[in-house]
Amino acid sequence: MAFYFCINISRNIDPPYNTGNEGWVYNDNVNDPKIKKWLGEVVGREGEDLSRHDKWLCMMYPRLKLLQRLLADAGAIFISIDDAELANLRLICDEIFGANNFIDTVIWEKRYSPQNAVQWFSESHDFIIVYAKNKEQWHPNLLNRTDEMNARYRNLDNDPRGIWKPTDSTAQAGHGTDSQFYVLTAPNGKEHNLPNGRCWVYTKEVMNRMIAENRVWFGNSGNNMPAIKRFLSDVKKGMSCKTIWPYQEVGHNQEAKKEIKAIFPESIPFDTPKPTRLMERILHISTDPNSIILDSFAGSGTTAHAVLNMNKADGGNRKFILVEMLDYVENITAERMRRVIDGYGEGKAAEEGTGGSFGFYELGEPLLNTDQTLNERIPAEKIRQYVFFMETKQPMGAPSENEPYLLGCHINTAYYFYYDKDRITTLNYEFLSSVQTQAEGYVIYADLCALCDGELKQYGITFKKIPRDISRL
Repeated sequence: MAFYFCINISRNIDPPYNTGNEGWVYNDNVNDPKIKKWLGEVVGREGEDLSRHDKWLCMMYPRLKLLQRLLADAGAIFISIDDAELANLRLICDEIFGANNFIDTVIWEKRYSPQNAVQWFSESHDFIIVYAKNKEQWHPNLLNRTDEMNARYRNLDNDPRGIWKPTDSTAQAGHGTDSQFYVLTAPNGKEHNLPNGRCWVYTKEVMNRMIAENRVWFGNSGNNMPAIKRFLSDVKKGMSCKTIWPYQEVGHNQEAKKEIKAIFPESIPFDTPKPTRLMERILHISTDPNSIILDSFAGSGTTAHAVLNMNKADGGNRKFILVEMLDYVENITAERMRRVIDGYGEGKAAEEGTGGSFGFYELGEPLLNTDQTLNERIPAEKIRQYVFFMETKQPMGAPSENEPYLLGCHINTAYYFYYDKDRITTLNYEFLSSVQTQAEGYVIYADLCALCDGELKQYGITFKKIPRDISRL
């Protein structure tokens, strides 16, 4: 897969939850009717398929491994899951991303009303686990401060430094030093004693300096217990994201279905969409205006919808890549993008389009067969383009008329792909005599190599074997 890396590439995936309702297609050796009956009666749903969790892990592992490789050094991955596979997912993510790169587990309140027709508990939440490629390099953005938070700040004394709120001037005594226990004298001469079990948050020297700077409030009368003035201009411009996301902030399942219904009024084409507000929360804390977002379980396309919404709101240039393998991708996922971009709805319910554009592509033939041989149905030119891009991360230029096996040059290195599907190719002196391009180094692909290590070193050649080294790209 060709992929353009930028400073911050984030991942969001919503894989199958493996609740037992998915239609997995695998061989099952536990076929005896009596065994199946016994497992179904004694073990229950787990007994229907003893390897159900193994299959899910086998499906997820290579995908997560690839996503880890694609992830930018300053990027993060968000994975939505429920209890069925949470523990297993944590284990394989610890192995792939490293336990030291685990960020946190978010609890998303996906339902706003209880379910009464349940056998045990009414399940109200899902999980979103977060890992970074490199925890030291990934730093989440702050959430916007709410009007309710800012309303707590006022300016009771017309302080020219702006609005502030009073905060406690005392702390638990167990954390204090001797210098934090004293009688505080207010500017009007009133003495203030500490409550039992408390100490002042500052030493006497620091507290007196703050009083002189009008950073301590004694009430309108000047006789109240002192409070520290915390100015809005001194606090963070936002707030740190908490690990519990209530539906009031990020939406719930019913909201997601209403969104889909508004886009597809003729029918609801997807049973389990995510609300765009949930995706927007993830994008807000994990991306910048120029990020690339990859969703490898695209579903109904909520991630792309959220990207378009955010670009429209802040003028950003975020890009999205969606990957989906099921057959609804054309009629649901891509169609949703078309309608969101163009606008949808009628009358008062009409939605203005977000603008933007996207391309829709179907994956072609695999480059390598299952036995790791080259797929001869792939045109040689496509293989050449793939090899050059994977080597250089640059598109291949026009073919050379004089050197048919030359792919191109990059950073003083010439790349050759000596391949012919009708015969075995060998890197030897006969081939070297055809090389006309002058470069500091050469990377040459061929089936075989007749030169020894010393000769390769003498000519500055790195030999790569077809197809072995293509599979390693």
